[in-house]
Amino acid sequence: MNSNAPTHLTALPDSRARRAIERLLEGSGITLNGPSPRDLRVYHPDLFERVLRQGTLGLGEAYMDGWWECERLDQLACRLLQHGLGERVHPPSERLMYRLQAGFFNLQSRARAYRVGEVHYDLGNDLFQRMLDPTLCYSCGYWKEADTLHEAQLAKLELACRKLELEPGMRVLDIGCGWGSFAAHAARYHGAEVTGITISKEQAELARQRCAGLPVAIELMDYRDLEGEGCFDRIVSIGMFEHVGHRNYPVYFRTVERLLDAEGLFLLHTIGSNSSEITADPWINRYIFPNGVLPSAMHIARASEPYLLLEDWQNFGPDYDRTLMAWLGNFDARWGEIADRYNERTRRMFRYYLSVCAGAFRARHLQLWQVLFSRGREQRYDAPR
Repeated sequence: MNSNAPTHLTALPDSRARRAIERLLEGSGITLNGPSPRDLRVYHPDLFERVLRQGTLGLGEAYMDGWWECERLDQLACRLLQHGLGERVHPPSERLMYRLQAGFFNLQSRARAYRVGEVHYDLGNDLFQRMLDPTLCYSCGYWKEADTLHEAQLAKLELACRKLELEPGMRVLDIGCGWGSFAAHAARYHGAEVTGITISKEQAELARQRCAGLPVAIELMDYRDLEGEGCFDRIVSIGMFEHVGHRNYPVYFRTVERLLDAEGLFLLHTIGSNSSEITADPWINRYIFPNGVLPSAMHIARASEPYLLLEDWQNFGPDYDRTLMAWLGNFDARWGEIADRYNERTRRMFRYYLSVCAGAFRARHLQLWQVLFSRGREQRYDAPR
């Protein structure tokens, strides 16, 4: 907690705000200052006013400030979402403001494209190296037959390679390559020649180091700046589409079609929303993924329809719950190694982010999709699982 944060439970105030929050929690199984690990323990009497005024942004910032605590944030988030509080805690003014911004401005324009890299991915490679597994995959693992995080991430990479039917010598584009996880795997185990692009300077630097000696080129660039036609046999995008934005979906799929060979395949791996409403959680938008928007199934199908043929769609969203909890376990276990380089507010920010997202996937509030496209090749496609 920060230096001004309370350190003891506070007596719950007899206020209108507190009673309003308790009414919202009725039937959720969440108790204020209760004994369960999922219960919310209050350290500051002004918490209720803050949450009513600022919604989920206020709730998240209050946690970062040490105004409240919860032993199992993931269970708390899951219960709240299952109880239907996901939308009810967003003030109408907050939802309206985001819709107006997204309607009148391209929040994911070229000028804004590098902001998420600067805010989140460039935060520090040392932090992510301790939180993630040795592959440095920062996306959902595939736990179908895996027992550990590392096994799940290797299984995810191999699943993507099998879906793409990779063969030695194929030219592969990795849009949003991160720290080079897929690029290294595809080059090392399938003989592919990979070009990876990222908008994070820190990612690009480390990815080049990790892919040294392999037929891999890592470029710091936006996908809209890619040139050429039909120059890749395969294209993959893992955990990047969430940053594209609904106004750019047609440009994104048109770019993929232009770059993909006539007989090529494209794999899109993305978090998905159950709703087609254009919105974003204000806390996630401010502190984790600025200007991010989660696509719905309709968004993807409608935007891709003029350009690509949808061959396969797989949902393994529940696997993200397990992935996020594994990351949280790593983060907690190894925080002491980097605590001198980050403050306590950053630690609480990451714990809140990982836990709340795990709860959202557990409640099936969010999905994880792998969608396979072609340009309409003649042969039948049978997707591996």
